[in-house]
Amino acid sequence: MTLYRDKGVVIRTWRLGEADRIVVLLTPEHGKVRAVAKGVRKTRSKFGGRLEPTSHVDLQLYAGRGDLGIVTQAETIDRFENVRADPDRFSEASALLEVVDVVSPDGDPDRQRYEMLLGALRTLDQNPTPLLVPAFFLKLLAREGLAPHLDSCVSCGSSGPLVAVEFGEGGTLCGGCRRGRPVSDAALAVMRAVLGGGLVDALAVVDPEVCTEVDGTATAAVEYHLERRMKSRRAMERA
Repeated sequence: MTLYRDKGVVIRTWRLGEADRIVVLLTPEHGKVRAVAKGVRKTRSKFGGRLEPTSHVDLQLYAGRGDLGIVTQAETIDRFENVRADPDRFSEASALLEVVDVVSPDGDPDRQRYEMLLGALRTLDQNPTPLLVPAFFLKLLAREGLAPHLDSCVSCGSSGPLVAVEFGEGGTLCGGCRRGRPVSDAALAVMRAVLGGGLVDALAVVDPEVCTEVDGTATAAVEYHLERRMKSRRAMERA
């Protein structure tokens, strides 16, 4: 077994036996890591509260021969107290963690993905905005080479007006080629800003109708490409 250190964001946990927990972390140097935190559910555990979803920690681990390592030390870097104390913020954080968990293969380091997640959690903790999660979805799709084309009709090449988006065809469609999901000019402007270097301006948008439309479109895009429904977003719709 090899001992190593890394930092990580806890993206998921589940129980193992009576006292242990399996922890899934996104780390900058080792990618997505699965490890057992032994005795973490005991009342006197020295680091039980440090290994909860959203926690940002400094870790020491043993790399086992199988898929699971063993956490031997965990020191808190960021607890994101505002996220933990606010159900709405925690729900938003859960969406960030869920999509990162799905797109991140085990043991494949991607420092930019890790820094994107950490930056989004810090923003959510200190300055939450309605478009933070959908903007993260779109930026993550762009990182994976899957962002929708938004500047012209992907069917005929027309510059507009663009009235719909079809993820299976790769992006927006004009009135003559209309099919898929309707999209407004305002929502298109926000999504173009997110993907075109205007993230700060995009996050400043607070119009409820625009935010709802962009959120729904970005979530639909992620679900199409990941071929699964985002449980965290659908739970918010039912709330």
